[in-house]
Amino acid sequence: MTKSRGIKIISRKMPKKSALILGIETSCDETALALIDGEKVLANIVLSQAKIHAQYGGVFPMLAKREHAKNLLPIFKKILGEANFSNSKTEKQNSEMLQVTSYKSRFSFRKSRILDFCKQKSGLQVILEREPELLEQFLAFVPTIEKPPIDAIAVTEGPGLEPALWVGINFAKALSTIWKIPIIPINHMEGHIISALLGGNGISNSQFLISKIEFPTIALLISGGHTELVLMKDWFDYEIVGATKDDAVGEAFDKVARILGLPYPGGPEISRLAEGLRTPASTKPFVLPRPMLNSGDLNFSFSGLKTAVLYLVKKMGELTEDDKKNIAREFEDAVTEVLTVKTKKALVQFGAKTLIIGGGVSANKNIRNTFEKLATEKTDLKLFISTQELATDNALMIAFAGLLRLKANKAKLGEKITAQGNLKIM
Repeated sequence: MTKSRGIKIISRKMPKKSALILGIETSCDETALALIDGEKVLANIVLSQAKIHAQYGGVFPMLAKREHAKNLLPIFKKILGEANFSNSKTEKQNSEMLQVTSYKSRFSFRKSRILDFCKQKSGLQVILEREPELLEQFLAFVPTIEKPPIDAIAVTEGPGLEPALWVGINFAKALSTIWKIPIIPINHMEGHIISALLGGNGISNSQFLISKIEFPTIALLISGGHTELVLMKDWFDYEIVGATKDDAVGEAFDKVARILGLPYPGGPEISRLAEGLRTPASTKPFVLPRPMLNSGDLNFSFSGLKTAVLYLVKKMGELTEDDKKNIAREFEDAVTEVLTVKTKKALVQFGAKTLIIGGGVSANKNIRNTFEKLATEKTDLKLFISTQELATDNALMIAFAGLLRLKANKAKLGEKITAQGNLKIM
């Protein structure tokens, strides 16, 4: 684990009812920033790296880090523009800059002023020393603009890829240092829980309402790196009651996709193939195992299911398109059945009448349909599941998690923040 750099984060009292919050999310291969004013969305941008990583068949941490460092500042500029915040300090400063007509001398003047500024802000260059490209962009832009009226910065501290996490955290620390804005560290998985509770008019209408829930609540978190059943006894009171013993469900989707010769990311491709066979008349030529379905606990395992697909493909030899469709459907059915059975058991065991489903795999159509059908049949169950646009990693969920923590006086303001790749929700 990367050690803390010992940077002091500025803290101050925060408003309880509403706040302007900058959300930062860089846990994996999405660079995301959002600005919210209470429950109103001012700006929201997600830049995916999926096409870049696709040629390698998966996410490479250092490549993800590079792309975050390259893209954070341009995205930041854009969301400030969308939120109608000023991009210049004063007309006087702008005129001074324009008086230097030579590009080279203008750059030198600006660089000199920025270096003087940095001397006053000790630690800024230390914070961003591991991201030289981001540092250069930061020094060329941030010291030259008015401080936006941001009350707090909510940033993902983990879990995720530590090199990628550090970029977002260091960017937040740099902004905190230069503008004296407090930072709220957010657990990425808590963000996925909050994303499922964002209802209202949606992003297009810039207004969300955070849904009220009854406790105890069960949250099923399914993504590329996680498969967890979380018991929520109250707001911000979490206990992991079930988890995968090996591969996460999203990881299993990607591995099976590679076995079938499908492109990355594998989940959408498998879902596309499987959907073509979901008719009443379709038959199943084979059955894959349901790992740990009857284990007696709430844990999961998907490595064996992936291996079963591998052995099946080796046995079948060269696959036709119909073969791939049949395998994709049966794999998806096996995953869905295991997730459903374990979740139903958790609901009964803890007497929960509220179910939250979040994470990237919650976008899977078959999984969504199955749980929506469960909620229809079980009339006393209230289901909250992330919308398609909020199922994947985004900064809105991080910003809203920060807002909720502020309202509940649960924000850990002023604490040292480090990237924690294996951070647990608790």
